[in-house]
Amino acid sequence: MSKFSLFFGAATALVTPFEQNGALDLGSFRKLLRFQLDSGIDALLVCGTTGETPTLSDDECQILLCEAVKTAQKSVPVIMGVGSNCTAHAVEKARNAENNGADALLAVTPYYNKCTPEGLVRHYREIASATSLPIIAYTVPSRTGMTIPPSVWGELFAIPNIIGIKDATGDIAYGAQFLSYLGGESCLWSGNDNATLPLLSLGSDGVISVLSNIKPKETSALCHAFAEGKISESQALAASLLPLADTLFCEVNPIPVKAALSLLGICKPYCRMPLTTAKESTFKRLKKLLA
Repeated sequence: MSKFSLFFGAATALVTPFEQNGALDLGSFRKLLRFQLDSGIDALLVCGTTGETPTLSDDECQILLCEAVKTAQKSVPVIMGVGSNCTAHAVEKARNAENNGADALLAVTPYYNKCTPEGLVRHYREIASATSLPIIAYTVPSRTGMTIPPSVWGELFAIPNIIGIKDATGDIAYGAQFLSYLGGESCLWSGNDNATLPLLSLGSDGVISVLSNIKPKETSALCHAFAEGKISESQALAASLLPLADTLFCEVNPIPVKAALSLLGICKPYCRMPLTTAKESTFKRLKKLLA
């Protein structure tokens, strides 16, 4: 697959709806998928950070992927999160995702045990050798304790099916350096909604978004307006979405976005422990912004 043929625009990092007892709420998941597709989202990410993947079993991840693949029917790419701090487990997850219809994979850097730069490249190389699917590497140091260092970019993105990076460093300079170094040879998607427009201006391919769980049409439109040269329109959309994007991180993600989705009648606000339901003050802030 070409490094430039996966998607441009907004991919939603989907929440995983739960019942109050912690069981998967597949009815609400189907409702969320339908809402995304009907709103013109550009891609779907299943079992990422926003999907509370550390609390999901491999069987549950497979169920969610199959629902997304069945609902999307190839209308948009379905990306599956397969990250792990155990390389062998990430390899197994990658194979299972390909066997169950995923179009691409997202693999976060190893966390907790972290690794050396050499170990990082070997980790991704083993995942890539286990699948023919395109892979997006994911750097999110606030959760993993490590960033994909510039010293390994050349070696890492020489691996044929590693097509780009989800950049959730929160450091615009990191994205700028990456795009300057690998521009034309690899893709970059923002992993932070408040950085979507700045990174688009530097040449990114859009955003893998939390905000688009509740604002899929607008988040996608922001990206496409910029690409079409409608700069004022994209700036206005970015400004209008920023207060909501910031509020979605007033508590640990995905606590606030699940609260927002519950206010929209799409799913219940419940998370799996150790994450809790949003505070009443968060519900009040969201009600005002969604009014």
